[in-house]
Amino acid sequence: MSIFSIIFILIGLCIFEIVSSIDNAVINAEVLGTMSEKGKKFFLIYGIIFAVFVVRGMLPWLIVWITNPTLGPIGALTAAFSNNPHIKESIEMSKPPLMLGGGIFLLFLFLHWLFIEDKKFGLSSEKFFLKHGVWFYAVVSLILVLIVTLSLKYNPMLALAAVIGSSAFFITDGFKKNAESNEAQLLSNTNKMSDLSKILYLEIIDTTFSIDGVLGAFAFTMSVPLIIIGNGLGAIVVRQLTIGNIENIKKYVFLKNGAMYSILFLGVIMILEGFKVEVPEFISPLITLLVIVLFFWKSLTYTKNKKKG
Repeated sequence: MSIFSIIFILIGLCIFEIVSSIDNAVINAEVLGTMSEKGKKFFLIYGIIFAVFVVRGMLPWLIVWITNPTLGPIGALTAAFSNNPHIKESIEMSKPPLMLGGGIFLLFLFLHWLFIEDKKFGLSSEKFFLKHGVWFYAVVSLILVLIVTLSLKYNPMLALAAVIGSSAFFITDGFKKNAESNEAQLLSNTNKMSDLSKILYLEIIDTTFSIDGVLGAFAFTMSVPLIIIGNGLGAIVVRQLTIGNIENIKKYVFLKNGAMYSILFLGVIMILEGFKVEVPEFISPLITLLVIVLFFWKSLTYTKNKKKG
Protein backbone atom coordinates (compact mmCIF):
# COMPACT_ATOMS: atom_id res chain seq x y z
CA MET A 1 0.00 0.00 0.00
CA SER A 2 1.54 3.30 -1.12
CA ILE A 3 1.80 6.44 1.00
CA PHE A 4 -0.66 8.16 -1.35
CA SER A 5 -3.20 5.36 -0.84
CA ILE A 6 -2.80 5.52 2.93
CA ILE A 7 -3.31 9.30 3.02
CA PHE A 8 -6.29 9.09 0.65
CA ILE A 9 -7.92 6.37 2.78
CA LEU A 10 -7.30 8.32 6.00
CA ILE A 11 -8.88 11.48 4.51
CA GLY A 12 -11.89 9.47 3.37
CA LEU A 13 -12.27 7.77 6.76
CA CYS A 14 -11.97 11.06 8.64
CA ILE A 15 -14.55 12.88 6.50
CA PHE A 16 -16.95 9.93 6.58
CA GLU A 17 -16.70 9.75 10.37
CA ILE A 18 -17.38 13.49 10.70
CA VAL A 19 -20.44 13.67 8.47
CA SER A 20 -21.93 10.40 9.74
CA SER A 21 -21.61 11.68 13.34
CA ILE A 22 -23.44 15.00 12.86
CA ASP A 23 -26.60 13.76 14.60
CA ASN A 24 -24.50 12.49 17.49
CA ALA A 25 -22.71 15.86 17.75
CA VAL A 26 -26.03 17.71 17.90
CA ILE A 27 -27.30 15.47 20.72
CA ASN A 28 -24.01 15.91 22.60
CA ALA A 29 -24.11 19.71 22.25
CA GLU A 30 -27.71 19.94 23.44
CA VAL A 31 -27.20 17.69 26.46
CA LEU A 32 -23.91 19.41 27.36
CA GLY A 33 -25.87 22.67 27.50
CA THR A 34 -27.69 21.33 30.58
CA MET A 35 -24.48 20.36 32.42
CA SER A 36 -22.10 22.19 34.71
CA GLU A 37 -18.74 23.48 33.41
CA LYS A 38 -16.95 20.73 35.35
CA GLY A 39 -19.16 18.08 33.77
CA LYS A 40 -18.63 19.49 30.28
CA LYS A 41 -14.85 19.55 30.71
CA PHE A 42 -14.82 15.98 32.02
CA PHE A 43 -16.86 14.75 29.04
CA LEU A 44 -14.82 16.62 26.44
CA ILE A 45 -11.46 15.42 27.85
CA TYR A 46 -12.12 11.86 28.99
CA GLY A 47 -14.94 11.35 26.50
CA ILE A 48 -12.46 11.73 23.64
CA ILE A 49 -10.26 9.02 25.16
CA PHE A 50 -13.26 6.68 25.35
CA ALA A 51 -14.59 7.61 21.89
CA VAL A 52 -11.24 7.26 20.11
CA PHE A 53 -9.37 4.49 21.89
CA VAL A 54 -12.13 2.34 23.36
CA VAL A 55 -15.00 2.56 20.85
CA ARG A 56 -13.30 3.37 17.53
CA GLY A 57 -10.16 1.48 18.53
CA MET A 58 -11.49 -1.64 20.21
CA LEU A 59 -14.53 -2.23 17.98
CA PRO A 60 -12.78 -2.68 14.59
CA TRP A 61 -10.02 -4.68 16.28
CA LEU A 62 -12.58 -6.97 17.95
CA ILE A 63 -14.48 -7.43 14.69
CA VAL A 64 -11.33 -8.54 12.84
CA TRP A 65 -10.25 -10.74 15.76
CA ILE A 66 -13.66 -12.42 16.11
CA THR A 67 -13.84 -13.13 12.38
CA ASN A 68 -10.21 -14.39 12.45
CA PRO A 69 -9.77 -16.04 15.90
CA THR A 70 -6.67 -17.96 14.79
CA LEU A 71 -4.76 -14.70 14.27
CA GLY A 72 -4.80 -13.75 17.93
CA PRO A 73 -5.01 -10.17 19.21
CA ILE A 74 -1.68 -8.97 17.76
CA GLY A 75 -2.24 -10.64 14.40
CA ALA A 76 -5.69 -9.05 14.08
CA LEU A 77 -4.15 -5.62 14.70
CA THR A 78 -1.30 -5.95 12.19
CA ALA A 79 -2.93 -8.26 9.63
CA ALA A 80 -3.20 -5.73 6.79
CA PHE A 81 0.55 -5.01 6.92
CA SER A 82 1.72 -8.60 7.36
CA ASN A 83 3.51 -10.63 4.70
CA ASN A 84 2.73 -13.90 6.47
CA PRO A 85 0.86 -16.12 3.94
CA HIS A 86 -1.19 -17.73 6.75
CA ILE A 87 -2.44 -14.33 7.92
CA LYS A 88 -3.21 -13.20 4.36
CA GLU A 89 -5.15 -16.41 3.71
CA SER A 90 -7.11 -16.03 6.95
CA ILE A 91 -8.04 -12.41 6.13
CA GLU A 92 -9.13 -13.35 2.61
CA MET A 93 -11.36 -16.13 3.96
CA SER A 94 -13.00 -13.92 6.60
CA LYS A 95 -13.38 -10.84 4.42
CA PRO A 96 -16.52 -11.88 2.44
CA PRO A 97 -18.76 -12.56 5.51
CA LEU A 98 -17.53 -9.38 7.23
CA MET A 99 -18.14 -7.29 4.12
CA LEU A 100 -21.56 -8.77 3.41
CA GLY A 101 -22.78 -8.37 6.99
CA GLY A 102 -21.51 -4.80 7.18
CA GLY A 103 -22.92 -4.00 3.75
CA ILE A 104 -26.41 -5.20 4.72
CA PHE A 105 -26.23 -3.09 7.89
CA LEU A 106 -25.31 0.04 5.93
CA LEU A 107 -27.85 -0.58 3.17
CA PHE A 108 -30.67 -1.00 5.71
CA LEU A 109 -29.47 2.12 7.52
CA PHE A 110 -29.75 4.13 4.30
CA LEU A 111 -33.17 2.71 3.41
CA HIS A 112 -34.49 3.49 6.90
CA TRP A 113 -33.39 7.10 6.47
CA LEU A 114 -34.81 7.25 2.94
CA PHE A 115 -38.23 5.77 3.76
CA ILE A 116 -38.88 6.76 7.37
CA GLU A 117 -36.76 9.58 8.80
CA ASP A 118 -37.78 13.24 8.48
CA LYS A 119 -35.29 15.20 6.41
CA LYS A 120 -34.54 18.20 4.28
CA PHE A 121 -35.05 17.02 0.71
CA GLY A 122 -31.69 17.18 -1.04
CA LEU A 123 -33.05 15.28 -4.06
CA SER A 124 -36.60 15.40 -5.40
CA SER A 125 -36.98 11.61 -5.22
CA GLU A 126 -36.56 11.65 -1.41
CA LYS A 127 -40.04 13.14 -0.97
CA PHE A 128 -41.57 10.21 -2.89
CA PHE A 129 -39.87 7.59 -0.71
CA LEU A 130 -40.79 9.35 2.54
CA LYS A 131 -44.41 9.49 1.39
CA HIS A 132 -44.33 5.70 0.92
CA GLY A 133 -42.44 4.94 4.13
CA VAL A 134 -44.77 2.04 4.96
CA TRP A 135 -42.89 0.02 2.32
CA PHE A 136 -39.58 0.13 4.22
CA TYR A 137 -40.06 -3.18 6.04
CA ALA A 138 -41.28 -4.93 2.90
CA VAL A 139 -38.30 -3.67 0.89
CA VAL A 140 -35.63 -4.66 3.44
CA SER A 141 -37.29 -8.05 3.98
CA LEU A 142 -37.24 -8.79 0.25
CA ILE A 143 -33.62 -7.63 -0.03
CA LEU A 144 -32.61 -9.89 2.85
CA VAL A 145 -34.39 -12.89 1.28
CA LEU A 146 -32.67 -12.19 -2.05
CA ILE A 147 -29.21 -11.80 -0.47
CA VAL A 148 -29.61 -14.93 1.68
CA THR A 149 -30.79 -16.94 -1.34
CA LEU A 150 -27.78 -15.82 -3.39
CA SER A 151 -25.44 -16.40 -0.43
CA LEU A 152 -26.54 -20.01 0.04
CA LYS A 153 -25.34 -20.77 -3.50
CA TYR A 154 -21.83 -19.56 -2.59
CA ASN A 155 -21.30 -20.16 1.11
CA PRO A 156 -23.73 -20.69 4.02
CA MET A 157 -21.51 -18.41 6.14
CA LEU A 158 -22.44 -15.53 3.85
CA ALA A 159 -26.13 -16.15 4.53
CA LEU A 160 -25.46 -16.11 8.27
CA ALA A 161 -23.44 -12.89 7.92
CA ALA A 162 -26.35 -11.24 6.07
CA VAL A 163 -28.77 -12.19 8.85
CA ILE A 164 -26.32 -10.93 11.51
CA GLY A 165 -25.95 -7.62 9.65
CA SER A 166 -29.73 -7.27 9.49
CA SER A 167 -30.11 -8.09 13.20
CA ALA A 168 -27.35 -5.62 14.12
CA PHE A 169 -29.20 -2.87 12.27
CA PHE A 170 -32.52 -3.43 14.04
CA ILE A 171 -30.83 -3.72 17.47
CA THR A 172 -28.90 -0.44 17.08
CA ASP A 173 -31.97 1.24 15.55
CA GLY A 174 -33.86 0.38 18.73
CA PHE A 175 -31.16 2.01 20.86
CA LYS A 176 -31.20 5.13 18.68
CA LYS A 177 -34.98 5.46 18.94
CA ASN A 178 -34.75 5.09 22.69
CA ALA A 179 -32.09 7.84 22.75
CA GLU A 180 -34.34 10.17 20.76
CA SER A 181 -37.27 9.58 23.10
CA ASN A 182 -35.11 10.24 26.17
CA GLU A 183 -33.39 13.35 24.77
CA ALA A 184 -36.30 15.70 25.51
CA GLN A 185 -36.41 14.49 29.11
CA LEU A 186 -32.67 15.05 29.47
CA LEU A 187 -32.86 18.57 28.06
CA SER A 188 -35.75 19.54 30.33
CA ASN A 189 -33.81 18.17 33.30
CA THR A 190 -37.10 17.18 34.95
CA ASN A 191 -35.59 13.88 36.00
CA LYS A 192 -32.73 15.67 37.85
CA MET A 193 -30.06 13.43 36.37
CA SER A 194 -26.55 14.06 37.62
CA ASP A 195 -23.77 15.16 35.27
CA LEU A 196 -22.16 11.73 35.65
CA SER A 197 -25.38 10.00 34.56
CA LYS A 198 -25.63 12.28 31.54
CA ILE A 199 -22.00 11.58 30.61
CA LEU A 200 -22.60 7.83 30.80
CA TYR A 201 -25.74 8.29 28.70
CA LEU A 202 -23.81 10.25 26.05
CA GLU A 203 -21.08 7.62 25.91
CA ILE A 204 -23.66 4.88 25.33
CA ILE A 205 -25.23 6.94 22.54
CA ASP A 206 -21.79 7.63 21.06
CA THR A 207 -21.07 3.89 21.02
CA THR A 208 -24.35 3.20 19.23
CA PHE A 209 -23.80 5.91 16.61
CA SER A 210 -20.16 4.89 16.09
CA ILE A 211 -21.13 1.45 14.78
CA ASP A 212 -22.18 3.03 11.46
CA GLY A 213 -18.76 4.65 11.03
CA VAL A 214 -16.80 1.58 12.13
CA LEU A 215 -18.60 -0.81 9.78
CA GLY A 216 -18.44 1.69 6.93
CA ALA A 217 -14.69 1.99 7.50
CA PHE A 218 -14.17 -1.60 6.33
CA ALA A 219 -15.28 -0.49 2.86
CA PHE A 220 -12.18 1.73 2.86
CA THR A 221 -9.66 -0.73 4.28
CA MET A 222 -9.22 -3.91 6.31
CA SER A 223 -6.33 -2.30 8.19
CA VAL A 224 -7.30 -1.83 11.84
CA PRO A 225 -4.57 0.80 12.52
CA LEU A 226 -5.76 2.95 9.59
CA ILE A 227 -9.38 2.64 10.74
CA ILE A 228 -8.41 3.66 14.27
CA ILE A 229 -6.42 6.69 13.05
CA GLY A 230 -8.98 7.84 10.45
CA ASN A 231 -12.07 7.36 12.62
CA GLY A 232 -10.21 8.67 15.66
CA LEU A 233 -9.29 11.92 13.92
CA GLY A 234 -12.89 12.28 12.77
CA ALA A 235 -14.16 11.69 16.31
CA ILE A 236 -11.83 14.39 17.68
CA VAL A 237 -13.10 16.86 15.07
CA VAL A 238 -16.71 16.01 15.99
CA ARG A 239 -15.95 16.71 19.67
CA GLN A 240 -14.45 20.09 18.73
CA LEU A 241 -17.57 20.90 16.73
CA THR A 242 -19.63 19.94 19.76
CA ILE A 243 -17.87 22.57 21.87
CA GLY A 244 -18.62 25.71 19.90
CA ASN A 245 -19.47 25.34 16.22
CA ILE A 246 -22.54 23.11 16.21
CA GLU A 247 -24.90 25.94 15.20
CA ASN A 248 -22.72 26.66 12.16
CA ILE A 249 -22.77 22.98 11.22
CA LYS A 250 -26.58 22.94 11.41
CA LYS A 251 -26.64 25.54 8.64
CA TYR A 252 -25.35 22.95 6.19
CA VAL A 253 -28.74 21.30 5.98
CA PHE A 254 -27.86 18.63 3.42
CA LEU A 255 -24.72 17.21 5.07
CA LYS A 256 -26.81 14.43 6.60
CA ASN A 257 -28.08 13.60 3.10
CA GLY A 258 -24.50 13.39 1.91
CA ALA A 259 -23.60 11.09 4.79
CA MET A 260 -26.50 8.78 4.01
CA TYR A 261 -25.77 8.55 0.28
CA SER A 262 -22.14 7.81 1.19
CA ILE A 263 -23.46 5.01 3.41
CA LEU A 264 -25.52 3.70 0.47
CA PHE A 265 -22.49 3.53 -1.84
CA LEU A 266 -20.26 2.02 0.85
CA GLY A 267 -22.93 -0.57 1.65
CA VAL A 268 -23.22 -1.58 -2.01
CA ILE A 269 -19.42 -1.80 -2.33
CA MET A 270 -19.23 -4.02 0.76
CA ILE A 271 -21.99 -6.32 -0.53
CA LEU A 272 -20.18 -6.65 -3.87
CA GLU A 273 -16.93 -7.48 -2.07
CA GLY A 274 -18.86 -9.98 0.06
CA PHE A 275 -19.54 -11.85 -3.19
CA LYS A 276 -15.85 -11.48 -4.11
CA VAL A 277 -16.31 -8.73 -6.69
CA GLU A 278 -13.03 -6.82 -6.62
CA VAL A 279 -13.46 -3.07 -6.09
CA PRO A 280 -10.33 -0.84 -6.36
CA GLU A 281 -9.31 0.55 -2.97
CA PHE A 282 -9.52 4.17 -4.13
CA ILE A 283 -13.22 3.90 -5.04
CA SER A 284 -14.64 4.14 -1.49
CA PRO A 285 -12.75 7.30 -0.41
CA LEU A 286 -13.27 8.89 -3.85
CA ILE A 287 -17.04 8.33 -3.86
CA THR A 288 -17.30 9.52 -0.25
CA LEU A 289 -15.43 12.75 -1.01
CA LEU A 290 -17.45 13.45 -4.18
CA VAL A 291 -20.81 12.83 -2.48
CA ILE A 292 -19.97 14.97 0.55
CA VAL A 293 -18.67 17.82 -1.64
CA LEU A 294 -21.86 17.67 -3.75
CA PHE A 295 -24.19 17.97 -0.75
CA PHE A 296 -21.95 20.55 0.92
CA TRP A 297 -22.30 22.66 -2.23
CA LYS A 298 -26.07 22.10 -2.24
CA SER A 299 -26.16 23.28 1.39
CA LEU A 300 -24.24 26.44 0.54
CA THR A 301 -26.55 27.16 -2.40
CA TYR A 302 -29.63 26.57 -0.23
CA THR A 303 -28.33 28.94 2.48
CA LYS A 304 -27.50 31.68 -0.04
CA ASN A 305 -30.91 31.40 -1.71
CA LYS A 306 -32.62 31.48 1.70
CA LYS A 307 -30.80 34.71 2.62
CA LYS A 308 -31.78 36.31 -0.68
CA GLY A 309 -35.40 35.23 -0.21
